[in-house]
Amino acid sequence: MEFFKYKNHFKPEKGRLLISEPFLADPNFERTVVLLCEHNEEGSFGFVVNKPSVLKLSEVMEDLQQWNEVVYVGGPVQQDTLHFIHRNTAIENAVNIRDEIYWGGDFESVVRQLNREEIASRDVRFFLGYSGWGPGQLEEELKEDSWIVCDYVDDELLFDTDPAMIWKKALDNMGGRFSIYAKYPVDPRLN
Repeated sequence: MEFFKYKNHFKPEKGRLLISEPFLADPNFERTVVLLCEHNEEGSFGFVVNKPSVLKLSEVMEDLQQWNEVVYVGGPVQQDTLHFIHRNTAIENAVNIRDEIYWGGDFESVVRQLNREEIASRDVRFFLGYSGWGPGQLEEELKEDSWIVCDYVDDELLFDTDPAMIWKKALDNMGGRFSIYAKYPVDPRLN
């Protein structure tokens, strides 16, 4: 049965998290949490939700000069593109990812609503680039135990949790052995 071939019994799908294994060797994804926005036979993509960049939104977008919120590194693919997730259903053409979590929509509407303070900046996360996998690539990485698939996702975890704590909190929320993973040191030689 396909359901049980995954290490934690969840298959990847839109609205779930990919949590990197504690000792994942890829420095691009060390202690990373990716919100999957799409997963199908053509591939998968999402955004790293816990890696702030050094850039502020005002440095990236001329139309948002008064906003000093950090822009996140969404992943290693096309880092010259800007994307966003939000918890605001008033943005036209937004794609519902899960519950109160949305991806994209009319960018001009977001800019206008932010500038008019109709939506709070804490309710929108901007990303440079994204994380993407070709057909079957994510499944191969799951077989190699690179990722843990997490079904515990809510807007509080993504928008209200300190980014440095998202990886740990997501694992803690899963309980069992995953709570133990959350306590692993970054470098076990320093333990």
